[in-house]
Amino acid sequence: QVRLVESGGGLVQAGGSLRLSCAASGRIFSIKTLGWYRRAPGKQRELVAVITSGGNTNYADFVKGRFTISRDNAQNTVYLQMNSLKPEDTAVYYCNAVTIAPMDSYWGQGTQVTVSS
Repeated sequence: QVRLVESGGGLVQAGGSLRLSCAASGRIFSIKTLGWYRRAPGKQRELVAVITSGGNTNYADFVKGRFTISRDNAQNTVYLQMNSLKPEDTAVYYCNAVTIAPMDSYWGQGTQVTVSS
């Protein structure tokens, strides 16, 4: 089992910044990738960014150049630095961990990000 706890969401004006954190515990040695997803009202959950245990990253096109994902393996924490926020970034942001041996996927409880215009 892997437990994920997100923090750092909130209300920010357009153009502002927020940093989300996700602390992992449990079978952390089995984590292959950590990522952030989001679900906006009335929309499906979508990938924002992922980072592998080796530090490789992948971003959705709509956040490239604005968001940065990073990982602190010593602290078992993944971060999402969000800059130049737009109202359309408003969503619940979820942390995700994919493990190997066994292969499984875990989700955090989500943190609300609201960007006002």
